[in-house]
Amino acid sequence: MAFVITSPCKDEKAAECVTVCPVDCIEEGPDQFFIDPDICIDCGACKAVCPVDAIEEEYDLTPEQEVDLERAEAFFANR
Repeated sequence: MAFVITSPCKDEKAAECVTVCPVDCIEEGPDQFFIDPDICIDCGACKAVCPVDAIEEEYDLTPEQEVDLERAEAFFANR
């Protein structure tokens, strides 16, 4: 399982998550940050520092937040 950055990050982009990630799996997208689900080691460091509570564990996503996982997967598929 990976962590997922959800919609509260949109246009916020505080970036605390980027600085604490030990595997550098968080990248800046056009309107928010994204966590690469193939690199994330599920440490939770990003979730602990997010000032807008935008980071959730993949298995805790609500049906409405599933789109956030899909957006992250699409973002990294084009790399």
